[in-house]
Amino acid sequence: MRLSIKGKLSISISCALLIVLLLHMVLNYYTTKDKLIEEMEARMEVITQQISISMRQSQYADHVVEDLLAEKLHMASIYAASRLPTDIRDITNEQLKQISHEVGISQVSLLQKTEDDQDIVIRRSSDPAEIGMSTKGWGFWFTAFQQLLEYKQVWIAEGRGQKHFWTGPFDISTSNPSHIDKWGYYYDGKRNYIINPFIQDTAGIQSSFQLTKPDKIIEQTIDKQLNVLEITAFNPEAFGKPPIITKRVNGIRYVRSQDQPILYGSYKYAEVEDYERVAQVIEDGHSLFVESNIKGEAVVKSYITATEGRNPYIMTVVMDAKPLLDTLHEQLMQSIAIGLVLLELVLVGSYFLAGFLIRPLQYIVQKVNMMAIGQFNTTLRIKRNDELGVLASRINLMADNLYQSTERLRTLYEENRAMKHHLESFINQSTDAIHVTDLHGDVERVNQAFVDMFGWKEHEVLGKKLPTIPSELSKPYVEIEESLSSGKAGGAQETLRMTKDGRILDVSVSTSPILDESGQCMAWASITRDITSRKRMEELLRRSEKLTTVGQLAAGVAHEIRNPLTTLKGFIQLQLQTSKVNPVHTSMMLSELERINLIVGEFLILSKPQAVRFQEMNIGQVLHDVLSFLGNHAQMHNIEFVTKFQDVPLVLCEENQLKQVFINIVKNGIEAMPEGGEMDISVDQYAEEQVRITIRDYGIGIPEDHLTRLGDPFFTNKEKGTGLGLMVCQRIIYNHKGTLEITSKLHEGTMVTIKLPAANVTAYKINEERAYIKIR
Repeated sequence: MRLSIKGKLSISISCALLIVLLLHMVLNYYTTKDKLIEEMEARMEVITQQISISMRQSQYADHVVEDLLAEKLHMASIYAASRLPTDIRDITNEQLKQISHEVGISQVSLLQKTEDDQDIVIRRSSDPAEIGMSTKGWGFWFTAFQQLLEYKQVWIAEGRGQKHFWTGPFDISTSNPSHIDKWGYYYDGKRNYIINPFIQDTAGIQSSFQLTKPDKIIEQTIDKQLNVLEITAFNPEAFGKPPIITKRVNGIRYVRSQDQPILYGSYKYAEVEDYERVAQVIEDGHSLFVESNIKGEAVVKSYITATEGRNPYIMTVVMDAKPLLDTLHEQLMQSIAIGLVLLELVLVGSYFLAGFLIRPLQYIVQKVNMMAIGQFNTTLRIKRNDELGVLASRINLMADNLYQSTERLRTLYEENRAMKHHLESFINQSTDAIHVTDLHGDVERVNQAFVDMFGWKEHEVLGKKLPTIPSELSKPYVEIEESLSSGKAGGAQETLRMTKDGRILDVSVSTSPILDESGQCMAWASITRDITSRKRMEELLRRSEKLTTVGQLAAGVAHEIRNPLTTLKGFIQLQLQTSKVNPVHTSMMLSELERINLIVGEFLILSKPQAVRFQEMNIGQVLHDVLSFLGNHAQMHNIEFVTKFQDVPLVLCEENQLKQVFINIVKNGIEAMPEGGEMDISVDQYAEEQVRITIRDYGIGIPEDHLTRLGDPFFTNKEKGTGLGLMVCQRIIYNHKGTLEITSKLHEGTMVTIKLPAANVTAYKINEERAYIKIR
């Protein structure tokens, strides 16, 4: 379904409004949420302050009660001291029970140090459960007892110490862990025991801060404060650490309330991150507020520093975030409802507004439709100064221009039709096969000469890949197309093509790009000429040349081998006549045989193809290995190699054959410099697709009349040479598709230049002419 501009415009306006509304709702949602969270955080701060103040007030009341009880225990101790003998053996448990009733306390016990001074034990007590108990494992209590017996003032922080009397804080009863007791200890140095009066909580004494009162305050706060789920007071000194054991009674470990990780309150909404958050608040000194989801409930937790005397602690208030989220959800639903109503109103209004605005466009569309069917004589009459008025005037102008252009195109069409007929005649009458392929390699057109040469009808090849490419040349053909596509000019290439009946033709192919008006290549035109007859004539000439060369080689070999054979024959006849074996003659005969073997071996290299394996190599590295091998030989002749190797492309080669060429040429240069000196050896890149190796000596040089004979078999200036070494080098360079060039002047030196194709140069790009030795 096609949507009109009127509909698109109204929808676009509505979509813009929708985006604005969504942005407003999102911004309003998060702004309201931040404000509500700030209010909750402020409430948590107030709750923490209230509980902290209540705890300090309760703590102050506890200290007052403890001081009164401590004074009562002190007076009871002095009274008991006045009533009891100085030797514990003269005291009975009944006496202690009587004294505890007289002074109004719970119990009285007597402690005495053991004979080995390692422990302090309860020897007498009005409570039978206390008798015989050891105090060695009581922690700071045992330390206090030792200081008291040494007649020192007790300075344990957890208690109140004097010179003769010490009372500790409320703690778990050793004989009955279900009670919390307040103890006093008196020793005046006149007796062999410590008087220990104590008051149990059964007498109406309870800890107002550590146990009961904090829980009551928290319970009252949770009942009165809306949405408060839990209040917890963390002891930062113990939270997340193992507890400090102060007593072990009947195998049960007891921890002081001061060493508990949770000072008061519950800890149902626990999280693994609580320990890190408490540590962070203690370190930074700033309150921390966290939104979290615990047990499927959305909550807000606060971590605020509070104080209890001199010891700071962290109070956590957990508040239910569900009412906050419900409020936000309700507000969001209201915003969405209002937004939908506004969106409907804007959609209707924008639809009518768009109709009014685009009415001139309808006239313009009608005009364009008339122009589409070739009627340019109608005129738009829109008198407006806005963009639509300008558009109408431009369309009128365009109609006039189109009319004139149409007339010119009609004239050009006739001219093009005549030119096409001319080109068609030229292509069809040409004796060379012509075919056109698109940039994808599909055939677009062929001429009659193509059909006559290869046998395929026009309809059999159109729209398909070119069928004349032999399978072994498919890869080079693809590489040629890629080269042409990259902008490189394609000259005439001599290659092979296949006919429909399977015959292979030697052809010359010229490919040219067909360009469009912007100069971009749009297709390729190839002209193929059959050169089979010419190739046959060249092959006959080549064979004739080979026969001539073979004859020359045969004559040379016969001549070179006849001389040592004559020598061998003479020495053998001499030995037959004398019937004696002469060692000197035998040595000379072996030398002549070795020369014959050398001549035959080098001749075989020229005549017999060698099994080689070409690999991509760094020609500089190959030449470096050769120079390293010949280094000692050069030093013996006082020759110094001066090298200059540049970074060049890799070369596809057989390493050992190239080393044979380099060794032969370098050794020739060394032998040409009997007085020693420098030999220049360089490697660089020649053009874009060749690597050049230059070896130059400054020796005796080569006479001009000898230059033309270099490379001829058995031509040499060396006493023991065969003249075949340079021919072998020529054959190796030929097999590597390269060239070898020799330049020399008498008494000035000789320069040998070898050019090899780079490894990325494919076979079809290489000149297939025979490798040659160029003499200058």
